[in-house]
Parts: sequence; structure tokens; C-alpha cells
Amino acid sequence: MNHNAIRNTHPNVITIINGDCFDADGNPVAIDQSLVDAEAARLQAEHEAEVAQKAADKASANAKLKALGLTDAEIEAIT
Repeated sequence: MNHNAIRNTHPNVITIINGDCFDADGNPVAIDQSLVDAEAARLQAEHEAEVAQKAADKASANAKLKALGLTDAEIEAIT
């Protein structure tokens, strides 16, 4: 269960125990699973984009260092 997706779509949820959601007073909160699923997909896509961007940034930085004449060993030593 994606707790972040639940909390993003249902801000009144304070506690999640074994998939059951509760508000600040301990009352059960019914969640809209389709909203949670959509938010979970959005969060996953955002995470994947961040990972891809980080990999692209690293490749770009390494290429720039190589263009400056650094060896692979030198690049590895500073990264």
C-alpha cells in the first residue's frame, strides 16, 4: 500500500494500520482507491523521471570531464 499516495489524496488520513485509514480522532476514513491508484502511478512516474535525470546528469558530467582530458580512473576518483 502506498502511504504517500493515500495521504496526498486524503489529507484527513493521519494513521494507516494494515491498510486501514484513520483520521486524527481515530475514526475510520474511507478512501477512493481509484484516486490512490492514480496518485501512486504519478508518484512512480515522478520517481522514475528523477532517477533517469540523475543518470543523464551523471553521463553528461562524465562526458564533459572526458572532454577536458580526464581519464576514466581520474573521473572515477572524483565522483
